[in-house]
Amino acid sequence: MTILIVEDDPDIGSLLRRGFASESYQVELVGDGEEALKAANGKPLEAIILDVMLPGRSGIEVCRALRAGGQTAPIIMLSARSSVNERTEGLLAGADDYIVKPFAFEELLARVRVQALRRTNDDAEPRVLTAGSLTLDLETRQAQVGATRVRLTEREVELLALLMRHAGEPLARADIFTALWAGHGGASLNVVDVYVGYLRHKLAEALPEGVHMIVTVRGRGFMFEPEPV
Repeated sequence: MTILIVEDDPDIGSLLRRGFASESYQVELVGDGEEALKAANGKPLEAIILDVMLPGRSGIEVCRALRAGGQTAPIIMLSARSSVNERTEGLLAGADDYIVKPFAFEELLARVRVQALRRTNDDAEPRVLTAGSLTLDLETRQAQVGATRVRLTEREVELLALLMRHAGEPLARADIFTALWAGHGGASLNVVDVYVGYLRHKLAEALPEGVHMIVTVRGRGFMFEPEPV
């Protein structure tokens, strides 16, 4: 998992390098647009963190060039400019997200992880997910455990699909929340616990007593563990 950081401020660049390295990412740090284009050429990347104000070519120009050259990695732009027009310009240039400086590293990390989740979901073309005895049909939004059909709401289907696509991998509450609820005003982080509770209850009715498919991993979030067929 390599993160390309394009930032000409040495203090910010160093902070980001240390932060992502501490989260087990490989990090490549460059200071201008031309170096960024060379570093990203033909290389699979987990994400590109791209400052807008760069020497030479601006971050907006670099973003357009990266997309024109076929780079598909998520691009998160950083800028001290916060107007709607400036944010819109970055997104129209091909960026996936836009963060205004100053920012907390934890927020940037969460946004990188959310982009990875979204890309994984987009790349998962099969419309029927199967794990152990559970089958989830994304077209009809029907879940089935063995021969037992489980009725789910639309949001429960989205949450279950997210967990199934990352079976065996703990997903943090914050990452789940951002992936499914970030665009819904008024929702708080505990909505994740509420919907996980709904899913557990509904799946438990179709499973042997004491068997659970969604487990809590202390300090890390929730994980889907399929029950054997």
